[in-house]
Formats: sequence, structure tokens, C-alpha cells
Amino acid sequence: MIKRLIIAVVLLVLVVGGLVGFNLFRDKMIADVFANMPVQPSAVSTVTVEPTEWQPGIEAIGTVNAAQGVDLAVESAGIVREINFRSNQRVEQGDVLLQLDDTAQQADVAAARTQFELERSNLDRTTALRDRGVTASSSLENSEAAARAAEAQLARAEAVLDQRQLVAPFSGTVGIARIDLGQYVSPGTPIATLQDLDNMRVDFSLPEQRLNELEIGQTITVRAEGLNEGLTGEITGIDPRVDAASRMVSLQGEIGNADGRLTPGQFVRIEVQLPVEENVIAVPQTALITSLYGDHVYVARPSEDDPEQMVAAQIFVEAGRRHEGAVEIRKGLEAGARVITAGQNRLTNGGPVVIDDSVQPGDEPAAGDTPATEATTTEAAEPEGQAVPEAAAEETTAQGGEETAGAAEAGTPDTTSASSQP
Repeated sequence: MIKRLIIAVVLLVLVVGGLVGFNLFRDKMIADVFANMPVQPSAVSTVTVEPTEWQPGIEAIGTVNAAQGVDLAVESAGIVREINFRSNQRVEQGDVLLQLDDTAQQADVAAARTQFELERSNLDRTTALRDRGVTASSSLENSEAAARAAEAQLARAEAVLDQRQLVAPFSGTVGIARIDLGQYVSPGTPIATLQDLDNMRVDFSLPEQRLNELEIGQTITVRAEGLNEGLTGEITGIDPRVDAASRMVSLQGEIGNADGRLTPGQFVRIEVQLPVEENVIAVPQTALITSLYGDHVYVARPSEDDPEQMVAAQIFVEAGRRHEGAVEIRKGLEAGARVITAGQNRLTNGGPVVIDDSVQPGDEPAAGDTPATEATTTEAAEPEGQAVPEAAAEETTAQGGEETAGAAEAGTPDTTSASSQP
């Protein structure tokens, strides 16, 4: 009985020892395989950093208004007899847009003109008699006063007659008519809107801290929804008073609109252009990576062991202003560096890279074409004729997770952070 028990224990020890030994042997073989397996380079695109001109600007939002725009109204009450415009019609200064019933006013003008002509005749006869010494000077003075009074009455009657017409005060585009024929209108009744769309103005505000950077005549760029390019104008007015409630200063700019791309009341984005700066280090925004440890970029440089092999080097930088897809680098990067702009999500500090600058971020390949960077990356990730054991892959994933967790606890920067694209 004891002999059987001993045999069973020995067999159990042999089985357990064999399993443990097999696992240790397997782990060692997997480690040896990955230790001797060459690291596949990552395909990236780069740009060479050069000092460039930087166009700084101040961004704001504003509203477009016509340089000249009014709501047309009549000065006197009456019945509408003629409407001489159509919606969105181009009219010239002095065109008669609306005619009210003026029968009574024309009669008043005729009566005033008749009286004026009579007084002028009396003045002429009195003057002739005065020259011959037949009449007194007082009679001549009375005739002159009567003639002037009659002339004033005629001018008044003609002015009242003119008020029966609505005349365009300037050239522009008239809006939708708000009255109908035969309608009775009173003074101040809105008839239509008249807007000069050839020249527009933009009203916007900026913080008081930027007031010392602004001046009359400064160039502005206006962008609206649906416009592929900005329109250029200039600042024409700066309010001398800062709003005490908002601490903002009001500004006004003028911009040409001969092609009619802007509409009064439209929302626009405005950029006030400041003087151009020289020798500024800037990189594409896709090259800048933001993480918990700070902003950094990857630079491609030759390896110390093999000068023909390019490797990625992580460099922490101080980022500054951003403008039109570029970001200013204030510290950490010098001219001549080859900055990686795409493919950073697979990189590690010191990892090998393959440079392919044929495709840059923002390029749109033709339909059916495979970007060169993507194709190179696929070939590098799956070399022909080399298979990775499934167990080894699982082991590597587990080890990679443990190493990443350990790096986070130790405060080591995570060099595999995805590139941020502000």
C-alpha cells in the first residue's frame, strides 16, 4: 500500500515538473525569438524646418452691413398711385420709386404760380412808373414784397408736391415692396429697404488689451460661410471709448462687394492682420503632439549605430501661436531639423523609420489609389514569408501592457501618444 502511494507521488512530481519545465522552455524560446527579431521601421512623412515669414493676426467675429442702407418711407399721407420698382431691382440715385395721389397739390402749385406771375407783372409796372417818377417809392417796395411772398408760396407748394414722390436717395438695390397700389400710407410707413451692396462694412469688437495694436487703415480679412477664400478690406473706424461693461472696443471696417458675395446682416469671421515677422520657426500642426507631459515633436535623424538608418527622436518644445495650419515653435527646435508630420502614432523614441515625403497631411489621393505611406506601412508591418506565433503575440501584448502601466507609474512620458490636430 505504501509502495503504491510512493509511486503515485513520484509520477505526480514528474508530471508537474514536466509541465513547469515546458512552460519555462516555451517562455525562453519566445523571448529569444523576439530578442533576435529585427524591429520593423515605421513609414513617416517629414518636412525640413526653415525660418519663414509669419503673418500674425487678431481673430474676431462680426456682422456685415451695407455701407449705405435705409428703410424707405414717405413724408406725407396719401393713396399709392404708382409703384415704379420691383423686388431686388437695381435703382439709381434720383429715380422715382413711389408716386402718391397729388391732384390737390398740383392745383395748389398752379394757383401759386398764377399768383406769382401776377405779382411779378405788378412789380414790373410799378418799377416802370417809378423810373418815370409817377409813383412813390413805397408802392415799389410793396410790389417787391408781394412778389417775394408769391415766390415763396410757389416754392412751398412745389415742395409739398415733391413730397408726394419717393425718390431713391442713393444708388443701390431695393428690397421687397411692403405696400400695394391704392393703399393709404401715412408718414413713416416702411415702403421697402434700399441697400448699397457694392461696398459693405463689418462691425466687430476686440478686447481692450489689443487696442494698442490697432490703427486706421489696417488690413482685415473677412470670411463667411460658403466662401472658399477671404475678402480683403481695411479698418475705417475705431471707437475712442472702451465699453466699461464688456471691456471691448468697437471697430468698423470697409470691404468691396462688387461681386455680391456678402449680404447685409451676415455673420462673418474677421482677422486683423498685424505686421509680418521674419525668421519664425513654424511646423505643420499635424507634427505637434500634445500629452500630459507637454508638447513634443518627433525628428528624423541618422542612427548612431548605423548612419544609413533613420530613427525617430522625441523632442519637447514650447508651442506658440497658430495660423492657417501652422504652429509657432518658440523653444526646442532649430532650423534644419527634419520634423515628422505623419505616422507618429506608431513611433517610439529611437525607433527606426522609413521616410516617404510623396504624401503629406492634407493631400487627397485620387480615387482607387493607395497612399504611398499607407502601402509602405502595410508592407513593413507584415514582411513576406515571416509569421509571428500566436502565443508569442499574446505574450508580447501582455508584456507591453505591463511595461506601459509601469512607465505610467514611474512618470515616464508615453511616447506613443497620438498626434493632436487642433
